[in-house]
Amino acid sequence: MDNERILHIYECLCRCTDDQHGITIKDIQNYLSKNADMDNVSALTIRRDIQRLETAGYNIKIKAGPHNTAYYSIKKLFSFNELRFIVNSIFINKFLSYGQKKYLAEKFKCICADKDVSRLIKEASIGRMDTQWDLMSNLDTVHMIIENKNKINFDYGKFNTKGEMVYYRKNRDMIPVKVVYFSARYYLKCFDVERKTFRTYRIDRMKNIKAGEKAGTVPELPVYNGAVLDMFEPEYFENVTLRVRRFLIDDMFEWLGDNASIRDDFDDREYIVVNAYVGISHGFYRWVMKYGKNMEIISPEKVRRKFLCTLKEVVKLYERK
Repeated sequence: MDNERILHIYECLCRCTDDQHGITIKDIQNYLSKNADMDNVSALTIRRDIQRLETAGYNIKIKAGPHNTAYYSIKKLFSFNELRFIVNSIFINKFLSYGQKKYLAEKFKCICADKDVSRLIKEASIGRMDTQWDLMSNLDTVHMIIENKNKINFDYGKFNTKGEMVYYRKNRDMIPVKVVYFSARYYLKCFDVERKTFRTYRIDRMKNIKAGEKAGTVPELPVYNGAVLDMFEPEYFENVTLRVRRFLIDDMFEWLGDNASIRDDFDDREYIVVNAYVGISHGFYRWVMKYGKNMEIISPEKVRRKFLCTLKEVVKLYERK
């Protein structure tokens, strides 16, 4: 009974106090009576339980109020701003339904004040579009299969022209290697045993995920020293020089990071010159294309020629009558 009462007092301090607001012994007595069916707990007993929590390492503050009344509060694991960041991260996840987001946010009631959680949910309630996927369940299943070193089988979905997700079942001889988060999506990196290559799948498009036979040795993903601009494996890496409009300098640092060096274009102050070690793939050429006339590949020549061929194919589409 003593241990149960202490836990309820700790829960009361977490849910009903913050850095600016404390509660009295009388408030704790009312909480125990209402939420734990513990009536007539003496003030002396509650004070002793609070001392035990302090001895256990919990940071409990006592502030004197009017009429010699003591107000108790507990230092929270997260500040309000930290909680705001966490809850906002949950609510901007497009793969969770609004109900799942609210359910997860309300779980913070065990470590922070109820009013703070309610305020955070109200602040973050932007858009209630429900998803058709249960991403949390998929992630849990995938992580379990990876942990147990099994092969994996699943249906994989693609949209048809009606906007319907159509799932395909294949005999996949795949070893799941790692879950990767990239560009607001979760991907599963798998090793294709038959083709001896790595494959990439969006976890939100997987369905009926099942563990297969034991995988044996799980291959390691390659570690790249250069910038990779999409989720798929580059064909090769190359030192690339780009001429870029100056207003894109933030984009260059964000995308290329430590793999890039940037200097002024000495011939035109409106431009910068970017040198970067980059993975070359269709994703790289799509990345360059999205910047249009604001980016030019200067070297190497083979990369420049390949991009020129791609542009010519695009131009042909618009020259048709």
